[in-house]
Amino acid sequence: MTAWLRDPSLLTYAVPDGQDHVAARVTPPGAGWLASAEAYPRSALAQWEKRATAPAVLPCGSAFDVVNVPAIFGRRMLDRLWAEGPGSGPVSMHRGRMMLFAVPGTAQRLPSLLDWEEWGDAVPPLLCHGTGDAVTVPPLTSTDDSSEPRWLVAPDTRRPWLPGPEVLLWACVRAVRAKAAGEARLSIFPPADQGANVYDVSRRR
Repeated sequence: MTAWLRDPSLLTYAVPDGQDHVAARVTPPGAGWLASAEAYPRSALAQWEKRATAPAVLPCGSAFDVVNVPAIFGRRMLDRLWAEGPGSGPVSMHRGRMMLFAVPGTAQRLPSLLDWEEWGDAVPPLLCHGTGDAVTVPPLTSTDDSSEPRWLVAPDTRRPWLPGPEVLLWACVRAVRAKAAGEARLSIFPPADQGANVYDVSRRR
């Protein structure tokens, strides 16, 4: 058994933007949940034991969907979810985009809700990954390579709570309003350091 399975504390990950404190850690149950997206979960886990520092490509639509948003807008969504809402499920960063793991079916439902509520034009383009799609997920152990995907909120249980389309619609609307409020604020009031946030995953349960 590899070190990350014996000692989950090895999987701590610092918040981006130079902050040193821990944001999340992948646990063995969380790894099991990720593997459940595969047709052969045990084989997936065996491969990750051999290459724990390599990203993986997992299918969407069974264990989770993924809503892929621009990083800045995603940070606003995440702040609203944790400050005013129910928290989030697992969240990763990759190539300047934030990936929010969501309830299966969200990829199909969320764009329709945004259009129905007439918020579609106010929200940056979302990439919604569902059945038939696959996404790159961060390695189980963190690396120093900033080009690799990284966890902001890592899976830590075998059945993590995941937001559905209604929750993410709410977060999108709040993020749009937060942006509008920020643009209206006088420049002598600088924005808070968003990179300094640490999300308390215990709030989800």
